[in-house]
Amino acid sequence: MNFGTLADIETRGKTVLVRVDFNSPIDPSSNTILDDKRFREHIPTLQALEDSRVVVLAHQSRPGKKDFTTLAAHAEKLERLMNMPVTYVDDIFGTCAKHAVRDAHPGDIVLLENVRFSAEENLTLKPEDGAKTHLVKKLASMADLFVYDAFGTAHRSQPTITGLSYSMKTVAGLLMEKEVSMLSKVFTSAPKPVTFVLGGTKVDDSIAVAGNVLANKTADKVAIIGVVANVFYLAKGIDIGEPSRNLIHMLGYDDEVAKAKSILDSYPDKVLLPEYVAVKEHDERKEYPITRVPKDCPILDMGTESIVQFSKALRNSGSIVFNGPAGVFEDVNYAPGTFELLRAAANADFSVCGGGHTAAVIEQLGLEPQYSHLSTGGGACIEFLTGKKLPAIAALEESWTKFGGAK
Repeated sequence: MNFGTLADIETRGKTVLVRVDFNSPIDPSSNTILDDKRFREHIPTLQALEDSRVVVLAHQSRPGKKDFTTLAAHAEKLERLMNMPVTYVDDIFGTCAKHAVRDAHPGDIVLLENVRFSAEENLTLKPEDGAKTHLVKKLASMADLFVYDAFGTAHRSQPTITGLSYSMKTVAGLLMEKEVSMLSKVFTSAPKPVTFVLGGTKVDDSIAVAGNVLANKTADKVAIIGVVANVFYLAKGIDIGEPSRNLIHMLGYDDEVAKAKSILDSYPDKVLLPEYVAVKEHDERKEYPITRVPKDCPILDMGTESIVQFSKALRNSGSIVFNGPAGVFEDVNYAPGTFELLRAAANADFSVCGGGHTAAVIEQLGLEPQYSHLSTGGGACIEFLTGKKLPAIAALEESWTKFGGAK
């Protein structure tokens, strides 16, 4: 890693801005936070700064959404998890925020207001332009150091994600460091053979990942499931039925069929596709070979024979990267594919999950201790696995070069 970490700097007695990702599911009617996993992931970083004045920067949702709200509930949640007072300030960089930071003592935690309440934070800007915003200038003037710990937003280039790093000495927090280290291992030292399981509905992302890991020989096999598999079936000229075909069109993925065909043509022996699927027929689960799917029935899961075949392939893998479900797992009738593959993947020597819905299912099944790493960033994790350098990582590296490693 070419960026600084907490181990590289002295933070005692300093005022430290910490960018976290507390963006969580919320019940809009009661403003109750429904899942505190993202909070828990940041606790080690905040505890490591116990001798500093900690100023936490976070966001919740985005303008126009029902769960776009203040961080009052987040402060209460953080207080309970940290078992210490947290000062919530309903201000980002105005007089109230400045006074709260000025009056803080080492060991105190101040949580400023939802940074997306500032219009500038909702802009996608180059780091050097983000550094020129009022938001970044005001925040940078309040602190000595910046710790970036929000891997979940690392694929974005907004003022508090990349602009602050351009303005002041910045290092990665413990969560950010762990995410980059574990995901990098996929490309460098993961036990062979390596199998990528790519599913869900984000077809374009999954196809980009498949193309990258097959081209650079990171993956020995790519197992394609979910809606992604339906695109590959179309690429093979298989009729998947009108409902599944319409869903691909509705999601805007018609152009991905040609990309899937290119992957199949280039790596015919490396791509695994389910030969049997489960459809919804007369409100019941029915299984068919993929070549005999009824034209009016939607494909909602893998078939049992393919679940057995894929599970065996996963159990023979040294490393597994799992991103996206095999079907509509929310319905118990179409959950077996997702559940059984996740159980099989848990046995690998090295197993990584790309966050989002898949990580939630792993926790639900009680498999979390068996996985090497559950990423906190769905979109960021996927983008990292496509081989792109995430804007926040580039900004961390630039900051370490620009401001030097001196403590």
